[in-house]
Amino acid sequence: MELAQIRLQSEYAKIGIRTKKAVQQIQQPKADLSIEQPKAELTIRTTLGKLTIDQSKARADMDLKNISQRIAEAAVKGYQDSLEGIARRAQEGNELMKIENGGNPIAQIAKRNNEGPELQFNIGWIPSHFSVKTNYVPAEVDIQVKENKPIINTRINKPIHEYTPGNTDIRLEQKQTLKIDFANLKYVGVNYEQKI
Repeated sequence: MELAQIRLQSEYAKIGIRTKKAVQQIQQPKADLSIEQPKAELTIRTTLGKLTIDQSKARADMDLKNISQRIAEAAVKGYQDSLEGIARRAQEGNELMKIENGGNPIAQIAKRNNEGPELQFNIGWIPSHFSVKTNYVPAEVDIQVKENKPIINTRINKPIHEYTPGNTDIRLEQKQTLKIDFANLKYVGVNYEQKI
């Protein structure tokens, strides 16, 4: 006995997906940097030191005087000697004027005039101690410094960005199908049988 059969044959639909990846490129150029450092300005001003040496007293101690000093000393000594001579003669005149009071004033005056002052000697230094005078004014140094700040120039470079977007292609590669087939299918009527 053959049974009637319905045969179904189906195929699923197939979807095809093709993807193209996105491409991204990023480059970051370095920043442009320039630095310039000007030199500092240095100013030095110097006032020279001054040394003065006065050795006129030492030269005078060694009898090496200049002519103007000798003339001045001779004038002073001459004036003093003349005053002393006038005083001595006035005193001698007074003594001779009183000769009647006794004594021997002429002999005393003669003796006094012939005797010189008593000479004395002691240790001496030629030139005398501290006869050379020195004076020193030290030098002065004025230092001025002006610092100059660095000159910095910076330029930022933007990034280089290249982007290619991706793509997705979706399509139907195979449609779905359904086949229906009948087997052993018969129509049975009254005294009638037919194969379908």
